[in-house]
Amino acid sequence: MEGWRAGGIPLLRDPRDFVLELHQRHLPQPGTVVVAVLDALHHLTASASFTPWPHDSDGWQHRNTLLTQLRRITPHDLRLAQPTRTAVLLRCREGAPGWTEQDGAWMWALRDASVLHGLRSGSYIGLTPAGWQILGDGRGGRNPHAGSWADGPVHTVTELPPRSALDEAARGRRTRQTIDQARRGEGGPLALPTEGPWTPARISAVEPTRRTGTR
Repeated sequence: MEGWRAGGIPLLRDPRDFVLELHQRHLPQPGTVVVAVLDALHHLTASASFTPWPHDSDGWQHRNTLLTQLRRITPHDLRLAQPTRTAVLLRCREGAPGWTEQDGAWMWALRDASVLHGLRSGSYIGLTPAGWQILGDGRGGRNPHAGSWADGPVHTVTELPPRSALDEAARGRRTRQTIDQARRGEGGPLALPTEGPWTPARISAVEPTRRTGTR
């Protein structure tokens, strides 16, 4: 933690609103990690949420996972002399607030993955049943918390079209089918064209193709 504080981590300008926006976007449940990218003005430009494998507990594994997510959601800034964008991490978990050994592994992973993608390493946010807390910063709040995902919007069957609308659509399809049949066969069964016995078409030999590409 002392090394993290001394690392010059840029502070979030409005942490309460930022955590709330990130939570509303992803509704993280315990076990979920959210990585976000901020531009030079500290505006959220990209984010992704994922659930790591339970057996992945090493910082190297976390670093590789974060790097994969960053590459998926935003281009790198390795060509810049100095990074202008910042990567931020939010980890939702059960348990008491405060620093844990796994938080330390994720903090190291965030710093290393940020460097490898040309970004600055930003804040690390813990989301527990007690609320949210920026580790190494001291700022935090009670809401959102690890159980707030249950307060998010829930899609129910009441959002489906009413039964009358479904019946009307089905009747319309049957009417169109009847009209099409009448046009083709004047109301009777469709007449099939008379053809000779079917014979399979001859297929010429296919030469094997060669795949080329770059890694």
